[in-house]
Amino acid sequence: MMDEAEARESGAKSCAPKTLGRQGAWWKGGTAMVVWVALGTVLAHLVTGGRYGFDRDELMLLEDARHLAWGYVQYPPMTPFFGRLALMLFGTSLVGFRLFAAVAHAIALVLTGLAAKEMGGQKWAQLTATVAGVPYCLGCGALMQYMSFDYVCWVLVAYCMVRLLKSEDARWWLGVGAGIGLGMMAKYTMGFLAAGVVAAALLPGTRKYLRSGWLWGGVFLAAGIFLPNFVWQWQRNFISLEFLRFIHGRDVQLGLTDWFLPGQVELTLMAFPLVVAGLYFFWFAEKGRRFRALGWIYAVPLLLFLVMRGRNYYLAPGYPILYAAGAVWAEEWLRGLRQPSARRARRVVWAVLLADVVVAAAAALPIAPVNSAWWKFAAQVDIVFPEEIGWPELAETVGKVWDRLPPEERPRAGILAGNYGEMGALNLYGEKYGLPRAISGVNSSWERGFGNSGGGPGPETVIVVGYSREFLEKHFTSCELAAHTWNRWGVENEETMEDPDVFVCRGLKEGWEEFWKGMRRFA
Repeated sequence: MMDEAEARESGAKSCAPKTLGRQGAWWKGGTAMVVWVALGTVLAHLVTGGRYGFDRDELMLLEDARHLAWGYVQYPPMTPFFGRLALMLFGTSLVGFRLFAAVAHAIALVLTGLAAKEMGGQKWAQLTATVAGVPYCLGCGALMQYMSFDYVCWVLVAYCMVRLLKSEDARWWLGVGAGIGLGMMAKYTMGFLAAGVVAAALLPGTRKYLRSGWLWGGVFLAAGIFLPNFVWQWQRNFISLEFLRFIHGRDVQLGLTDWFLPGQVELTLMAFPLVVAGLYFFWFAEKGRRFRALGWIYAVPLLLFLVMRGRNYYLAPGYPILYAAGAVWAEEWLRGLRQPSARRARRVVWAVLLADVVVAAAAALPIAPVNSAWWKFAAQVDIVFPEEIGWPELAETVGKVWDRLPPEERPRAGILAGNYGEMGALNLYGEKYGLPRAISGVNSSWERGFGNSGGGPGPETVIVVGYSREFLEKHFTSCELAAHTWNRWGVENEETMEDPDVFVCRGLKEGWEEFWKGMRRFA
């Protein structure tokens, strides 16, 4: 017989494996696997993010991040805020600058998996929904841009609606309101989702909340978050509306708004069947009846974008919730099949989704050797790649032109850039060559004025990049061709093909104040 001490020791040994097994299984659960997938996308961006260079739009954002405000001509203030935070933490590191965009998409992936769980999905459904969202997150999260923060805010609103409809706890309206308010501070298309939420709140199943203080608390929370940007726009006669009208007119003229509906299939790639399954789940499946409002939260923005001729990617944030619902429906449907058939079907789904991920990574991540056949294919799919090449060479070229200026001219000389990419690149790399800060009339840069660092009486000698000789000769008494833009890879992009000449101009015909009034441009 064992004595009391031996019995206790034996009992402890017999219990230990079971306890460790329960504690050690957490990393295999559905939620944990969703988190691992999301972290994997962040790792992919960290490993590949420094491969080429800053994109043109990132250079604009980098410049705006140095001038924090409650609004900008081309977008609300959230993305420049995170850009400024990245500058404070990582300096001008390209990988560091892009980190917050990658993290935003990772959070959206986690919320997608959690939404599937809240709608009744088990581990397979959670993982399937999450992996379906990975291709877009790899592509969009590769750059620091406002679409990333808009994306996560849409998914946050959808997730809060799932929790609201499942629990019938009206306090979730505060989460919905916060998501809408934050989304409006990221991208104004959040207003289309807000319209979908309003439509959903008027449905018979959700109309009861109209008398809830929590719903109206969510409304006031959204308005309060958005208020500083609204005031900024009010003080500037809603300049962003003028900008958006210009951009929309350009997009329509160039045919970029054509094929909106086929473009939705392109956005979702081979996960499109999950989208169809998700809509079926919301509108027809018995299990999805309580979540029916989410179908309208997708449908209303879809119809509005279609009627108003939006770009196809505007609706990209609407698909994660459909992936979640579609995965839940598919998981339930597979349970009704015989085991061998269900197993084969699951393998097919995973094979298709993983193929999606591989194709997206090959086309959207900056990993192909420049000018290789792979690069040329990727550059046709993701047209931003050529615009990430050649910015250091631009600063080097302007630096050589600056060095050729007579020393007595340099204190009263400046640099005028025709587009925000040129201005951002010159201000990023120009310090190395002793260049003054470039000025530009594009978007919010126009408000910052002229002269060195945007102030003073204006330069007498101007190095000009990105303008045609015809334009410059109208405004200056003399313009001398000084150089051409280039890049060491020989890649054709906007800088090498559109107004590639660098001029030195003197003798502005009108004063700088008068000249600057006509220099505002939208792009």
